[in-house]
Amino acid sequence: MGFGEYVAFVGVSLLVICTPGQDTALTIRNTLLGNRRTGAATALGVSAGQATWTVATSAGLAVILAASAPLFLAVRLAGAAYLIYLGARSLLSAMARTDATHAMNPPASRRSTRAAFAQGFVSNLSNAKMVAFFISLLPPFAGPHPSFILLLALGLNFCLLTLAWLVGYTLAVERMSRWLRRSAVRRAIDGMLGAVLVALGLRVGSEALASS
Repeated sequence: MGFGEYVAFVGVSLLVICTPGQDTALTIRNTLLGNRRTGAATALGVSAGQATWTVATSAGLAVILAASAPLFLAVRLAGAAYLIYLGARSLLSAMARTDATHAMNPPASRRSTRAAFAQGFVSNLSNAKMVAFFISLLPPFAGPHPSFILLLALGLNFCLLTLAWLVGYTLAVERMSRWLRRSAVRRAIDGMLGAVLVALGLRVGSEALASS
Protein backbone atom coordinates (compact mmCIF):
# COMPACT_ATOMS: atom_id res chain seq x y z
CA MET A 1 0.00 0.00 0.00
CA GLY A 2 1.51 3.29 -1.12
CA PHE A 3 1.35 6.72 0.48
CA GLY A 4 -1.21 7.92 -2.07
CA GLU A 5 -3.58 5.05 -1.27
CA TYR A 6 -3.21 5.75 2.45
CA VAL A 7 -4.03 9.44 1.99
CA ALA A 8 -7.11 8.44 -0.02
CA PHE A 9 -8.15 6.05 2.75
CA VAL A 10 -7.79 8.78 5.39
CA GLY A 11 -9.82 11.17 3.22
CA VAL A 12 -12.68 8.70 2.78
CA SER A 13 -12.54 7.83 6.48
CA LEU A 14 -12.78 11.48 7.55
CA LEU A 15 -15.72 12.02 5.22
CA VAL A 16 -17.57 9.14 6.86
CA ILE A 17 -16.53 10.02 10.41
CA CYS A 18 -17.46 13.70 10.16
CA THR A 19 -20.98 12.88 8.95
CA PRO A 20 -23.18 13.08 12.09
CA GLY A 21 -24.91 9.86 13.06
CA GLN A 22 -25.95 7.80 16.06
CA ASP A 23 -22.45 7.77 17.59
CA THR A 24 -22.26 11.57 17.50
CA ALA A 25 -25.75 11.96 18.96
CA LEU A 26 -24.99 9.48 21.74
CA THR A 27 -21.69 11.19 22.59
CA ILE A 28 -23.37 14.61 22.84
CA ARG A 29 -26.18 13.13 24.93
CA ASN A 30 -23.84 11.50 27.44
CA THR A 31 -21.64 14.60 27.68
CA LEU A 32 -24.67 16.66 28.65
CA LEU A 33 -25.93 14.01 31.05
CA GLY A 34 -22.53 13.88 32.74
CA ASN A 35 -19.37 15.73 31.80
CA ARG A 36 -16.44 15.47 29.43
CA ARG A 37 -15.33 12.26 31.12
CA THR A 38 -18.60 10.52 30.28
CA GLY A 39 -18.47 11.97 26.77
CA ALA A 40 -14.91 10.73 26.26
CA ALA A 41 -15.87 7.34 27.71
CA THR A 42 -18.69 7.11 25.17
CA ALA A 43 -16.26 7.97 22.37
CA LEU A 44 -13.86 5.32 23.64
CA GLY A 45 -16.68 2.77 23.71
CA VAL A 46 -17.61 3.62 20.12
CA SER A 47 -13.98 3.17 19.04
CA ALA A 48 -13.78 -0.12 20.93
CA GLY A 49 -16.84 -1.32 19.02
CA GLN A 50 -15.19 -0.30 15.76
CA ALA A 51 -12.02 -2.11 16.81
CA THR A 52 -14.08 -5.25 17.35
CA TRP A 53 -15.50 -4.96 13.83
CA THR A 54 -11.97 -4.31 12.56
CA VAL A 55 -10.69 -7.58 14.02
CA ALA A 56 -13.76 -9.43 12.73
CA THR A 57 -13.28 -8.00 9.24
CA SER A 58 -9.55 -8.72 9.20
CA ALA A 59 -10.20 -12.32 10.25
CA GLY A 60 -13.00 -12.77 7.70
CA LEU A 61 -15.70 -13.21 10.35
CA ALA A 62 -17.62 -10.08 9.33
CA VAL A 63 -18.14 -11.51 5.83
CA ILE A 64 -19.63 -14.65 7.38
CA LEU A 65 -21.96 -12.55 9.53
CA ALA A 66 -23.11 -10.46 6.57
CA ALA A 67 -23.71 -13.63 4.54
CA SER A 68 -25.94 -15.10 7.26
CA ALA A 69 -29.26 -13.36 6.62
CA PRO A 70 -31.04 -14.35 9.89
CA LEU A 71 -28.07 -13.44 12.09
CA PHE A 72 -27.42 -10.19 10.25
CA LEU A 73 -31.11 -9.27 10.56
CA ALA A 74 -31.03 -10.01 14.29
CA VAL A 75 -28.02 -7.71 14.78
CA ARG A 76 -29.71 -4.91 12.83
CA LEU A 77 -32.98 -5.23 14.75
CA ALA A 78 -31.14 -5.33 18.08
CA GLY A 79 -29.29 -2.16 17.13
CA ALA A 80 -32.54 -0.47 16.10
CA ALA A 81 -34.23 -1.44 19.38
CA TYR A 82 -31.29 -0.10 21.41
CA LEU A 83 -31.36 3.26 19.62
CA ILE A 84 -35.11 3.57 20.17
CA TYR A 85 -34.63 2.73 23.86
CA LEU A 86 -31.96 5.41 24.33
CA GLY A 87 -34.02 7.94 22.38
CA ALA A 88 -37.14 7.20 24.40
CA ARG A 89 -35.21 7.78 27.63
CA SER A 90 -34.07 11.18 26.37
CA LEU A 91 -37.62 12.10 25.31
CA LEU A 92 -39.02 11.10 28.70
CA SER A 93 -36.28 13.11 30.39
CA ALA A 94 -37.18 16.15 28.29
CA MET A 95 -40.87 15.87 29.14
CA ALA A 96 -40.23 15.37 32.86
CA ARG A 97 -37.47 17.97 33.26
CA THR A 98 -38.14 21.06 35.37
CA ASP A 99 -35.88 23.45 37.25
CA ALA A 100 -36.59 21.47 40.43
CA THR A 101 -35.71 18.11 38.93
CA HIS A 102 -32.56 19.60 37.41
CA ALA A 103 -31.48 20.82 40.82
CA MET A 104 -32.26 17.45 42.40
CA ASN A 105 -30.42 15.55 39.64
CA PRO A 106 -27.05 17.19 38.94
CA PRO A 107 -24.73 15.95 36.17
CA ALA A 108 -23.59 12.36 36.53
CA SER A 109 -20.47 11.61 38.52
CA ARG A 110 -17.29 9.95 37.38
CA ARG A 111 -18.74 6.58 38.28
CA SER A 112 -21.03 6.79 35.24
CA THR A 113 -18.09 6.57 32.82
CA ARG A 114 -18.39 2.78 32.76
CA ALA A 115 -22.03 3.02 31.74
CA ALA A 116 -21.15 5.61 29.09
CA PHE A 117 -18.41 3.36 27.70
CA ALA A 118 -20.80 0.41 27.60
CA GLN A 119 -23.45 2.46 25.79
CA GLY A 120 -20.95 3.59 23.15
CA PHE A 121 -19.62 0.06 22.73
CA VAL A 122 -23.04 -1.60 22.45
CA SER A 123 -24.37 1.13 20.16
CA ASN A 124 -21.53 0.70 17.68
CA LEU A 125 -21.34 -3.08 17.99
CA SER A 126 -25.06 -3.39 17.27
CA ASN A 127 -24.80 -1.05 14.28
CA ALA A 128 -24.90 -3.52 11.40
CA LYS A 129 -24.00 -0.76 8.96
CA MET A 130 -20.51 -0.85 10.44
CA VAL A 131 -20.18 -4.44 9.21
CA ALA A 132 -21.01 -3.47 5.64
CA PHE A 133 -18.84 -0.37 5.94
CA PHE A 134 -15.70 -2.20 7.04
CA ILE A 135 -16.23 -4.97 4.49
CA SER A 136 -16.56 -2.44 1.68
CA LEU A 137 -13.94 0.09 2.84
CA LEU A 138 -10.94 -1.86 4.10
CA PRO A 139 -10.26 -4.48 1.36
CA PRO A 140 -10.21 -2.07 -1.63
CA PHE A 141 -7.50 0.04 0.01
CA ALA A 142 -5.51 -2.99 1.16
CA GLY A 143 -4.86 -4.34 -2.34
CA PRO A 144 -5.89 -7.52 -4.17
CA HIS A 145 -4.37 -9.85 -1.55
CA PRO A 146 -4.71 -8.02 1.78
CA SER A 147 -2.99 -9.41 4.85
CA PHE A 148 -4.54 -9.59 8.30
CA ILE A 149 -1.99 -7.07 9.64
CA LEU A 150 -2.67 -4.49 6.91
CA LEU A 151 -6.45 -4.74 7.30
CA LEU A 152 -6.05 -4.47 11.07
CA ALA A 153 -3.79 -1.41 10.75
CA LEU A 154 -6.24 0.38 8.44
CA GLY A 155 -9.17 -0.42 10.70
CA LEU A 156 -7.37 0.80 13.81
CA ASN A 157 -6.48 4.00 11.96
CA PHE A 158 -10.19 4.52 11.39
CA CYS A 159 -10.90 3.86 15.08
CA LEU A 160 -8.32 6.43 16.22
CA LEU A 161 -9.67 9.05 13.82
CA THR A 162 -13.18 8.41 15.14
CA LEU A 163 -11.98 8.70 18.73
CA ALA A 164 -10.25 12.02 18.04
CA TRP A 165 -13.33 13.42 16.29
CA LEU A 166 -15.78 12.39 19.01
CA VAL A 167 -13.52 13.61 21.81
CA GLY A 168 -13.35 16.93 19.97
CA TYR A 169 -17.16 17.01 19.96
CA THR A 170 -17.11 16.26 23.69
CA LEU A 171 -14.75 19.14 24.46
CA ALA A 172 -16.79 21.54 22.33
CA VAL A 173 -20.02 20.56 24.11
CA GLU A 174 -18.30 20.83 27.50
CA ARG A 175 -17.14 24.38 26.71
CA MET A 176 -20.76 25.35 26.06
CA SER A 177 -22.13 23.25 28.91
CA ARG A 178 -23.10 26.19 31.15
CA TRP A 179 -25.45 27.47 28.46
CA LEU A 180 -26.52 24.04 27.22
CA ARG A 181 -27.47 22.90 30.73
CA ARG A 182 -29.96 25.72 31.27
CA SER A 183 -33.31 24.11 31.95
CA ALA A 184 -35.14 25.27 28.81
CA VAL A 185 -32.15 24.66 26.54
CA ARG A 186 -31.46 21.26 28.09
CA ARG A 187 -35.09 20.24 27.67
CA ALA A 188 -34.98 21.19 23.99
CA ILE A 189 -31.70 19.35 23.41
CA ASP A 190 -32.92 16.23 25.24
CA GLY A 191 -36.03 16.25 23.08
CA MET A 192 -34.08 16.82 19.86
CA LEU A 193 -31.46 14.14 20.56
CA GLY A 194 -34.17 11.73 21.71
CA ALA A 195 -36.12 12.29 18.50
CA VAL A 196 -32.96 11.81 16.42
CA LEU A 197 -32.09 8.52 18.14
CA VAL A 198 -35.65 7.20 17.84
CA ALA A 199 -35.78 8.22 14.16
CA LEU A 200 -32.45 6.50 13.50
CA GLY A 201 -33.67 3.38 15.27
CA LEU A 202 -36.90 3.30 13.28
CA ARG A 203 -34.99 3.80 10.02
CA VAL A 204 -32.51 1.04 10.82
CA GLY A 205 -35.34 -1.31 11.79
CA SER A 206 -37.44 -0.55 8.71
CA GLU A 207 -34.45 -0.96 6.40
CA ALA A 208 -33.59 -4.27 8.04
CA LEU A 209 -37.13 -5.61 7.65
CA ALA A 210 -37.40 -4.32 4.08
CA SER A 211 -34.20 -6.08 3.03
CA SER A 212 -35.00 -9.37 4.78
